[in-house]
Amino acid sequence: MQRMGMVIGVKPDMVDTYKRLHAAVWPEILALLADCNIANYTIFLREPENLLFGYYEYHGSDYEADMAKMAANPKNQEWWSFCIPCQAPLDTRQQGEWWAMMEPVFHMD
Repeated sequence: MQRMGMVIGVKPDMVDTYKRLHAAVWPEILALLADCNIANYTIFLREPENLLFGYYEYHGSDYEADMAKMAANPKNQEWWSFCIPCQAPLDTRQQGEWWAMMEPVFHMD
């Protein structure tokens, strides 16, 4: 299992929209996440900085293939069409990232 952490901004005028979207995530998206070997997915919001911190556990054996499968899914692309306009990616993210991935530095079981 891999533990994944990531961060992105949320536009101040879109915080309520983002919260509303995630209060009722579409069942197809939840099923797709599970099908792509993602569990314990949680998104935290820090206001007033308007930062989103995402955490999930990846239980598969081919992360790149699972992420490609997720990105290619038409329902997920529709979901992203609502979420992406709410987000403000960090200028310091790596090439090809939307959410900036974070390095794990501590974990306690």
